Amino acid sequence: MMFDFQKLDVYQKAKEFCILITKATSSGTFDRTTNDQLRRASFSIMLNIAESSSRFSSRDRRHFIVIARGSAFECAAIMEYLFDSGEITSDDYNSYFKRLEEISKMLFAVIRKLENNK
Repeated sequence: MMFDFQKLDVYQKAKEFCILITKATSSGTFDRTTNDQLRRASFSIMLNIAESSSRFSSRDRRHFIVIARGSAFECAAIMEYLFDSGEITSDDYNSYFKRLEEISKMLFAVIRKLENNK
């Protein structure tokens, strides 16, 4: 048995990103506030995608996907800060950014589709 959200590619990519962030922050490399905010934001992407699948109307589903996309942007901003402050390498930044960009584009496509289903 699977929940609907588990079938979504964007959910699977968000989950992979969340796991990656959990591993990266578990080393304690970043300060506590950054660790907490990055973990929460990455978790929020995944959880809001899941929650959107439980909603009955396109408008309600869209709302949670918009929140998920906002959390992806939040992660991107944190990554930029970490790169600019020298806490992550260029390779790490590019890897995280590429994943977030893909997730963001996928979420935007879902948002557009849901807008057309109003």
